[in-house]
Amino acid sequence: RTLSEEQIQHITASVLLGLEYLHGKKLIHRDIKAGNILLTGAGQAKLADFGVSAQMNSTISKRQTVIGTPFWMAPEVIQEVKYDGKADIWSLGITMIEMAEGNPPLSDIHPMRAIFMIPANPSPTLSNKDEWHVLTNDFISQCLRKDLNQRPAPKILQGHPFVNQVVAQLKRSEGRSPVLEELVTLSLDAINR
Repeated sequence: RTLSEEQIQHITASVLLGLEYLHGKKLIHRDIKAGNILLTGAGQAKLADFGVSAQMNSTISKRQTVIGTPFWMAPEVIQEVKYDGKADIWSLGITMIEMAEGNPPLSDIHPMRAIFMIPANPSPTLSNKDEWHVLTNDFISQCLRKDLNQRPAPKILQGHPFVNQVVAQLKRSEGRSPVLEELVTLSLDAINR
C-alpha cells in the first residue's frame, strides 16, 4: 500500500536523522529503500540491512563500487565515479516516490535497462506532482539532483520546510512519532496475517 504525505514526511525525517548519524561515522548505507526501513510499535523508523554499507575513511573518502538495488541507485554509483554519502540521499528521494506510488521509478523496466536509463534520463519526479504539496515535490527534487555536489547532505535537508518541524519533534521524543505509531497500529491485522 502507499503512504500518506504525513507518513512519508515522518519516515523521511527519521531516515535523515539516521543518515546524519551514519555519515557522521563515515558510513554509507548504499541500499536505502522502503524495504530497509523498519517501523517499531513505538513509532520509530529504523534503518536496516547494512549488508552493502561501506566505510569511508580519511584517505579514501569516496567509494567507486557499484552496490545497491538498481532502481534506487544514484547516477554516480551506476557510472562508477567517486561517490559519498550523498548517494544515500538520492536513494531517499527514490524511496519517497516508492512510498507515495507503491514502486520506484522505472520499476516496470528490466533492472539492467534501468541501470542505463537512470544516468541518462532527467531526474525522476512524482507521477502526479499536482496531487502532492509543493514542499514534498521540492524536497524530492533536492534529493534527486543529478550533480552530487548540488545534492544536500542530511543535516542540510533536516532544515527543509517539508521535514524541519518533524525532525525537531523526533529529536525531543527519542525518535518516536505518533503518526508512525498509528500506522503500525492500523497495520497490525495485516502484519499478523
